[in-house]
Amino acid sequence: MLDVYLAVTVLWGFVFIYAVMATMDFGAGFWSMFYINREKTKATNIANRYLSPTWEVTNTFIVALVVAVYSLFPRGAYTLGTILLIPGSLILLLLSIRSAFLVFSNIADEYKKPLTYISGICGILIPGLLISVLPITHGEYVHFSTNRQTLDLAGLFSSPNEYAFFGFALTSTLFLSSLLLADYSKASEEFDAYNAYRRDALIIGPISLLMAFLIMITLKSEAAWIYNKMMNDLPFLYLSLAFFLIGGLGLLIPSTKTKIRGWPRLSVIAITIQYLLASYVYGRAHLPYIVYPEVTIHSAFTDPNSFRAIFVTYIVGFAILFPGFIYFWSLFMNDKRYLRQIKLGRK
Repeated sequence: MLDVYLAVTVLWGFVFIYAVMATMDFGAGFWSMFYINREKTKATNIANRYLSPTWEVTNTFIVALVVAVYSLFPRGAYTLGTILLIPGSLILLLLSIRSAFLVFSNIADEYKKPLTYISGICGILIPGLLISVLPITHGEYVHFSTNRQTLDLAGLFSSPNEYAFFGFALTSTLFLSSLLLADYSKASEEFDAYNAYRRDALIIGPISLLMAFLIMITLKSEAAWIYNKMMNDLPFLYLSLAFFLIGGLGLLIPSTKTKIRGWPRLSVIAITIQYLLASYVYGRAHLPYIVYPEVTIHSAFTDPNSFRAIFVTYIVGFAILFPGFIYFWSLFMNDKRYLRQIKLGRK
């Protein structure tokens, strides 16, 4: 019994890490496109300097997530692979287009703007499609028969709950990425870009909170089983809301070191904790189902002996890779020569 909960914790950890990193990555691509004609703010340069070393690192986590699903819950992977064939293929197509055009936009200067627009639009659509997996797993649009599972795409894309999730993914992507880019701009001493991203975060943050409330409203009518279980953890939802308010205050309080208003690093940390708490409540309410009501973590779990070998492999892998990721981020966010490379005359 403990093994299966350890396995689902590992899987949900991969989901959360990728969700946060990917939203920041995809959002940065959108902001690069959005500010491409506003050169005075240098907001596009900030977004591109963030994207340059991080988008490849982010993509490694989606590989780890897929491997975790197939190694820890192979029976569930069969169902997910079947019902997600069309949306999953579309996600992979958009990922491929976005990645290719992102690379080419930094090589072919004469086509930089159209390539940036295409990669930015693809990037902002991907989080919406990725989060569509969640309403699918609620079970209402999955039809089970003997040795067969089918997805009702027409029903899914006529569901208010699907569009609430889709809107939440888009606004969260823009909100989290604007927060991180505001922090990155301030560390780079690009205060025009900082003011632009700070303003964007203050506008989009409340919209993302509104979309979260819409998710709860639509869940109540379309997937009452998960809504009722989430209400059992209402204190955690209130705590999540409190961290959202802390994140907002972090953009408003005056800085003690500069005349620029806001502590974006505090906001990034607070909002990340907020999403962690909210995802914990949702994930706990979703248990024990992978796809409601037929596929559970118990029925889909791998052989316990295989799990222990896989779990040891993950521990060893994290022991090797995690310090490297920490070192990478410390260099990326604290290396003054890189942060201020434009002021030094380097691109």
